Amino acid sequence: MTQTIAPRLRTLVLLLLAAACALLAGAGPASAHAALTGSDPREGAVVDEAPAQVSLTFSESVSMDDDALRVLDPRGERVDDGKPSGTGGATYSVKLHAGLPDGTYTVTYQVVSADSHPVAGAYTFSVGAPSETSVAVSGQSAGGGFVGGLYGVGRYVSYTGFAVLVGGAAFVLACWPRGSGVRVLQRVVVSGWLALTAATLLLLLLRGSYTGSGKFADVFDLNLLGEVLQTKPGAALVSRLLLLAAAALFIAVLFGAYDKREDEEKRDLTFGLAVGGSVVAAGLAATWAMSEHASVGLQAGLAMPVDVVHLIAVATWLGGLTALLVALYRGPADTPVPALAVRRFSRVAFGSVIALVVTGTYQSWRQLGSWTAFTDTRYGQLLLVKIGLVAVLVGVAHFSRRWTAQLAEAAPAVAGAAAARRAEKGAGKASTKASAKASGTASAKAGTKASGTASAKAGTKASGNAKVAQKASGTTKGSGTAKGTGTAKGSGGSPRAAQLARQRAAVDAARQKRQRDADPNRFGLRRSVLAEAGIAVVLLVVTTVLTQTEPGRTEEEAKAAGGSSAAASAPSTGAVTLDMPFDTGAQNGKGVVRVELDPARVGANDMHLYVERPDGTAFDLPEVKVALTQKAKSIGPLPVAPDHITTGHWSASGVQIPMAGDWEVAVTVRTSDIDQVTISKNTQIG
Repeated sequence: MTQTIAPRLRTLVLLLLAAACALLAGAGPASAHAALTGSDPREGAVVDEAPAQVSLTFSESVSMDDDALRVLDPRGERVDDGKPSGTGGATYSVKLHAGLPDGTYTVTYQVVSADSHPVAGAYTFSVGAPSETSVAVSGQSAGGGFVGGLYGVGRYVSYTGFAVLVGGAAFVLACWPRGSGVRVLQRVVVSGWLALTAATLLLLLLRGSYTGSGKFADVFDLNLLGEVLQTKPGAALVSRLLLLAAAALFIAVLFGAYDKREDEEKRDLTFGLAVGGSVVAAGLAATWAMSEHASVGLQAGLAMPVDVVHLIAVATWLGGLTALLVALYRGPADTPVPALAVRRFSRVAFGSVIALVVTGTYQSWRQLGSWTAFTDTRYGQLLLVKIGLVAVLVGVAHFSRRWTAQLAEAAPAVAGAAAARRAEKGAGKASTKASAKASGTASAKAGTKASGTASAKAGTKASGNAKVAQKASGTTKGSGTAKGTGTAKGSGGSPRAAQLARQRAAVDAARQKRQRDADPNRFGLRRSVLAEAGIAVVLLVVTTVLTQTEPGRTEEEAKAAGGSSAAASAPSTGAVTLDMPFDTGAQNGKGVVRVELDPARVGANDMHLYVERPDGTAFDLPEVKVALTQKAKSIGPLPVAPDHITTGHWSASGVQIPMAGDWEVAVTVRTSDIDQVTISKNTQIG
C-alpha cells in the first residue's frame, strides 16, 4: 500500500512545487506601491509657455535622491537644475532652465515609496506644439535585473526562514516538549534561523543597488550601505539581525538546558521560554510590518499590530506543519510523534486559522477598498488565489484531524501491545539468565565433584610417592591456569560482542520503523500532512508575491489618475467625446448617448448629443437632459437643456464652464412616461 501511494504523493508535491515556481517566475520585480496621481504640467499636456518647474504628486510619501527627477529636451539633454525639493513627502518639484524652446519634453523619475519598494516612470508634455523626441519613455522600471532577482529570492527565503523558525519552535514548545531532544526537529529550527539570517544579510547588502542603479558592483559600496542604514528599511533589517541574536539564545536554551530537564522541571521553564519566544517572534514580525504595506496608508497605527498577528499566525501554522511533517517522516523509530502532540498542533493550527481570517479580512478591506478590486486588480486576483488555497488547506487539515482521532483511539492498543512485547522480551531475557545461571552452577558442581574424585584416586595411587602427588598438584594448578586463559579469550572477544550488539540495535530499529509505518492511521496522517505541506508551499509563495504587488486601492487610484491625464490631452484636439450606453429597462429602452463638447475649455462651449440604438440607427427620445458637476470644488450640478435638431440629435450653444478640472457629465434619458435613467462619465476640462 505504501509503495502504491507514495509515488502519487511525490507527484502531488512536484505539481505544487511547479505551481510555486510558476508564481515565482511570473512575479517579476516589485510593482510600484506608490502611484503617480498628479503632475504639473500634466501628462500629454500642451502648454503655451515653458513652465518654471515640474512637480510630481504620489499616492503616498516617497523619498527621492538629488538625481532622481530629470527633465529632458527633445535631444535628450537635461534642462533641470538637478535639485528636487519635496513638500509634505508626497510631492516633489524641480526647477527648469529659463527660455526653453518649443517641443516635447520628457520627465523621468525614480523614487522609493514609504513601504520600501522602488518606483520608476516617465511621461511627456509639450511646449507650444508637440515635436519628435529622441528620448524613449517605454520600459521605465525599478527593482529589476539581476540585483532585483536576487532581492526577490532573498525576500522569499526570509519569509520561509521566519515561518520555519517560529513555527518549528512553537511546535516543540507547545505541542511536543520531548521533541526538543529529536535531532531532526533541532535541524529544522536551526535551518530556519540560518536561512532568515543569511537572507537578511543579503537584503541589507543588496538594498542600495536595488533601489538605485541596479548594478551588482554597487552591492559592495560601503558609502551606499551607510545611506541604506539611515533609511527605514535599512533600520528594520538591522533590527532583525539583532533580534536573530536573541533568537539564537532562545534556540540554545530550548535544545540545551530545556531538553536536559525532567518533565516536572520542564513545566517551570516552559512559561519563561514561551514568553521570551513570543516577544522575539513579535519583534521579528514587526520588522516587516514597520517597513512595508502596513506602515503606510489608512489606519497605519492599527494595521501594523494586525500585520504582526497575521505574520505570526502564518508562521505558527505553516512552520509547525513543516516540523510535524519532518517528524513523521524523518523522526527516529524509537521516538514516534505521539497522538497527543498531533492533537495539540491541530488546536494550535485551528487558532492560527481563526487569526488569519480575522486579520486577513481587515487587511483585504484596507488594501482593496472595493469589491471590484478583487477582479480588476492584480493584488485582488492574487488575494482570491490565496483565499482559495487557505480554503483547500483547511479542507485537507480536516482529514488530518480525522486521522489524528483514529490514531488517538488506536494508541492505547498499540501501547498495550508494545508493553506486552517488552514484557515478553524481558521474560525471555530473565529465562535465559536463569538457564545460564543454572547451567553454570551444575557445571561447577560437576567439575568440583570430578576434581575431588580425581584427586582422591591420585592420592590413593601415589600415597607413598610425594613426587607423584606433587605432579598431581601441578596438574590441578595447570587446570586453573587453563581457566584463566579461557577468561582472557572472553576479553579478547568483546569487540565482536559490541558489533553484534550494534547489529541487533539496527535490526530492532528497522523493525520498529516497519511497525510504525505499517500503522494505517499513522500512514494516513503522514499522507494528509504531506498534502498540507505541499499546498502550504504554494500559499507561502503567493503571500510573498502579495507583499511585492501594488495594493488594489493604489492601483485603482493610479488608473483614475491615468484616465484624468488621458482626458487632459483632449483639449489639444479641440473637443471631448463621451459615449455612454443606457438601458431604462423598458421595451426599446437600450441605446447609446454620444456627448461632444467643443472646445472643452473654460468659458463658452458647444455641446452636441447623438442618440443611437444598439444597431447604430438614430432615434428620438421624449426627453434628454444634461448636468455638469465638479465635485472637488462643490460646483454644480449646472443644468443644460439641449434643443432637438433632427432625429437623434440635440445641441446647446454657449455652455459655460467656469473653471478647469475634473467634471462629471450626467445625462438623463427618458424613453417613455415612466421609464428613465441617468448615466454619467467624468472628463478633464481645461
